[in-house]
Amino acid sequence: MVVDIVLIGPPGSGKSSVGKALSRKLSRPWIDTDTEVESRAGKKISEIFLEDGEATFRAIESDVVDEVMGSEAGIVSLGGGSVLNEASQKRITTAKEVVFLDVSISNAAPRVGFNKDRPLLAINPRQQWLQLMEKRRPIYESLATITVSTDNKKPDQVADEIIEAIEQRVG
Repeated sequence: MVVDIVLIGPPGSGKSSVGKALSRKLSRPWIDTDTEVESRAGKKISEIFLEDGEATFRAIESDVVDEVMGSEAGIVSLGGGSVLNEASQKRITTAKEVVFLDVSISNAAPRVGFNKDRPLLAINPRQQWLQLMEKRRPIYESLATITVSTDNKKPDQVADEIIEAIEQRVG
């Protein structure tokens, strides 16, 4: 089974909310890998980071990405850092479409709230977010078949843009 659409992007780009909107509009099942990681670990991502460390989190995340990419999911919202794993990158490229949800820090900040549930953004969140993007943007861009800005847009608007972009690409 090939996943139809994978959503990638930084914290606050709208991967979960856009994934839900796409699922509803396309009548396809949707999976959020962060939710799957929490379910598998039996605790929140922030707790995994604090109690077990980032390496443990990334190992669970990699396993989840591998399984989800081979599942019946139509739409997958990936955790922002899952693209850092080379094996996950290869799995991601098996999707029919990989959509990079781009967002500016000014739009991401109110969405994320830079709260304690985002462990990589706990200390000096704006600076951390910018550093994450500096490292991740080239990866997001290299994996993406479509890039859509989510700045100042509602999830349904972004979903419609994605559907339109896919229709234009497919022909």
